[in-house]
Amino acid sequence: MADQPVHQNSSDEIDLGQLFQMIGRGFQKFFNFIGNIFKGIFHILMLFLLFVQKNFIILVTAIVLGGVGGYILDNIVPEKYVSKMVVEPNFNSVQQLYNNISFYNDLAQAQDSVALATALNITEHEAATVKEIYADSYSDENQKIKLFDEFIRELDTTTVRTIDFENYLENFNSLDARFHQISVISTDNRVAKKMQPAIINSISVNDYFKLQKRINDENLSLQEEIYKQQLVEIDSLQSLYRTVLVKEADKPMQGTSINMAEGGDSQNRELALVQEKDVLKEKLVALNKERANKSTIINIISDFPTRGVEQKGVWNSYKFKLPILLLALVLGVLGLLQLNKYLKTYNQK
Repeated sequence: MADQPVHQNSSDEIDLGQLFQMIGRGFQKFFNFIGNIFKGIFHILMLFLLFVQKNFIILVTAIVLGGVGGYILDNIVPEKYVSKMVVEPNFNSVQQLYNNISFYNDLAQAQDSVALATALNITEHEAATVKEIYADSYSDENQKIKLFDEFIRELDTTTVRTIDFENYLENFNSLDARFHQISVISTDNRVAKKMQPAIINSISVNDYFKLQKRINDENLSLQEEIYKQQLVEIDSLQSLYRTVLVKEADKPMQGTSINMAEGGDSQNRELALVQEKDVLKEKLVALNKERANKSTIINIISDFPTRGVEQKGVWNSYKFKLPILLLALVLGVLGLLQLNKYLKTYNQK
């Protein structure tokens, strides 16, 4: 019985020793795994460097030929010009705008100059110079905040509590932006300006949008009449209060406290009328701004320039693109040859 505790302590020490050994082996396997990964990466890197060393002359030749060919192409191929226009679609016409721009771009990509010339009211020669037409949203953080503020004003209190600015941005669609930029890439730097009327008219002639604009104009006019009528009524009430005050002033004094109370009440009523009048004037100003902003179906914020800007940049230069293309092609061919050689060797084994 006296030896039992000693035997139990020895057993515990053996269990702890085995546990530490297992932990040590686990760490060892983990570090070996990490080491094998780095060894594999280093091995692949060395194989690639050996491959480059073996085919260095071929690779350099491909780059030089690509550079020379790119230089020649840059001098032969006509320059491309970029023209941009910023618009503000009204009455939910933004989707129609994007559909029309996509249709024009499809015609340009298909090189259907006849259909494109008809759609944009330009000559077939001018249509053949158009290479790409696209539209994208034009908005910054400040505009997104304003759009969010307008969005939550239309919601009830319960719904507003479940939506924050982050959630709004996650679901923000490019079509929700207020301004949109239309870009035209062409070898003719003047053709974009000639296309502008047709692009705008393609939206303005839509019967649905014309109906929406007419109803909006009628509503604005009706609202303006209501505000003006309310101003007239306020002026009449102010005139009436002044008349009453004058008549009350002509009456004999009936009591100091009563007259002071009545005078204070009249002043409060007249002050409330003045404040209401100021509010109505602000509403009329806002109404005029809305009428100006929605005077057309699509507002032109910035026209196409008279002449487009030459498209520049490394990615638009053949001196940069062609060497990379030839280098990738040569690497692919040499890689396939090396793989074929390895497969033959492997088959023999």
